[in-house]
Amino acid sequence: MSNTAPGTTPHYFVPAPSRHPVMASFGLLCIMFGAGQWINGADWAKWIMYFGFLWLFYVLYQWFSEAIGESEGHLYGHKIDLSFRWSMSWFIFSEVMFFGAFFTALWWMRSHSVPALGGLDNALIWPDFKAVWPTVAPGSTASPGGIIEPFETMTPFWLPTINTALLLTSGVTLTIAHHLLRDGKRGPTIMWMWITVALGATFVAVQGYEYYHAYTGMNLKLTSGAYGSTFFMLTGFHGFHVLIGMLMLLFITLRLMKGHFTADKHFGFEGAAWYWHFVDVVWLGLYTLVYWL
Repeated sequence: MSNTAPGTTPHYFVPAPSRHPVMASFGLLCIMFGAGQWINGADWAKWIMYFGFLWLFYVLYQWFSEAIGESEGHLYGHKIDLSFRWSMSWFIFSEVMFFGAFFTALWWMRSHSVPALGGLDNALIWPDFKAVWPTVAPGSTASPGGIIEPFETMTPFWLPTINTALLLTSGVTLTIAHHLLRDGKRGPTIMWMWITVALGATFVAVQGYEYYHAYTGMNLKLTSGAYGSTFFMLTGFHGFHVLIGMLMLLFITLRLMKGHFTADKHFGFEGAAWYWHFVDVVWLGLYTLVYWL
């Protein structure tokens, strides 16, 4: 539906009523119900959660395929392109607020909560505590009840530094691919996109090994006090965003290989690139505040 004649790009495009939102909601319901019951000891519930994921992925595949078909069918005009750009901008802004909350939590613990625990008010119930960050120091207790096991802290050398180099390099290769696409050079664009995807996948693999080493070699876990919880929450959520961004770039690369996008019309590419550069910037903050300070 549009306000233009048939066969032309519509000024506004209104898609037909879709079954996808309610079907996706059903998949999410299965995921949340199954996960909640599984956590509470119902072993059968994990199969409901797995079914929910498979159902959701199937729905998203159909949904995205329809959207790609509409785009390649020239149903999206200038106004639709603007709406996509505003939507992606607001989405990235919401992600900025999301990570801002966790960065604020880290700052509050380091600047207020931990110093308060080391004050005179808590000296009687926690006499051996030292108000330092990270929350582990020689001769100090990990917790009043002794429920937190001793652990080592994560340093920037060498895995986090390697991952920093990988992400920064991927931002460069993605920018090169974008300029090549704008010049109409599809072959070199695809090559640089595959390099970018490989760098993103390598980042995820390196972070997975870092987590394995933290748990097995350093006894650093999510339950390792305030330091452990903030470390894994910040780096874990960022790693999840890297995985999502890498998948976005992978699908964009596959679409490029199918002949999608042109030098003048390729917001799908640009939106994924915006997201990837946002992930790069967040990592620089994490690398500085979590690993160095």
